[in-house]
Amino acid sequence: MSLNEFTTIFVLAIGLAMDAFAVSVCKGLAIKKMTWRSAVIVGLWFGGFQALMPAVGYFLGNQFADKIVAFDHWIAFILLSFIGGNMIRQALSGEEEKANADLDFRTMLVMAVATSIDALAVGITFAFLNQNMAASVSIIGLTTFVLSVAGVKIGNVFGMKYKKKAELFGGGILILLGLKILLEHLGVLKL
Repeated sequence: MSLNEFTTIFVLAIGLAMDAFAVSVCKGLAIKKMTWRSAVIVGLWFGGFQALMPAVGYFLGNQFADKIVAFDHWIAFILLSFIGGNMIRQALSGEEEKANADLDFRTMLVMAVATSIDALAVGITFAFLNQNMAASVSIIGLTTFVLSVAGVKIGNVFGMKYKKKAELFGGGILILLGLKILLEHLGVLKL
C-alpha cells in the first residue's frame, strides 16, 4: 500500500468513524462513572463492525463490479456524497440523540450496525477501486476503535459539546473523498 493509498484510507476511516465517535460521546455522557472497560467495549463493537461492513460491501460489490466498471467512479462519488450529506444533515437538524448507558448485547449490536451502514456502502466502492481489503478494513476498524474509546471519555468529561462538530467534519470528509475519487478517475486530479 502506497503512502497516498494509506492516507486516503486513513482519512476515509476518520470520516466513517465520526458517527461512531458521536454515539460514543453520547455513551460517555450517559455513563455516570466511566471505566476504561466500558470504553473498550464500545470501541470493540464500533471498530469491529466498521471493519466488518466494508468487507461485506466489498464482496457484494465484487459480484457486479465488472458490469459497471465504466461508471464505477460516479457510483463511489454519489454514495460517499450521499452518506456525507446525510451526516451533515443530521448534525444540522438539531435533533438530539437520547443518551443511553446500556452496554448489553442487543443495545450495542443495534448501535454498531446503525453506525456502520455507511461503511457497507463504502465497501461496495472498494470493489470498484481494487483496494487492499485487509489493510483497508484494519485501518478503518482500528481508527474507529480508537476514536470510539476517546469519544466515551470525551463524552464523560465534556458532554455533547463536540458531537455536532464531529458529524459535520465526518460528513465533509466523505464528500471530499467522493469528489477526489471522481476527479482522479476523470483524469482531472493526479495524485
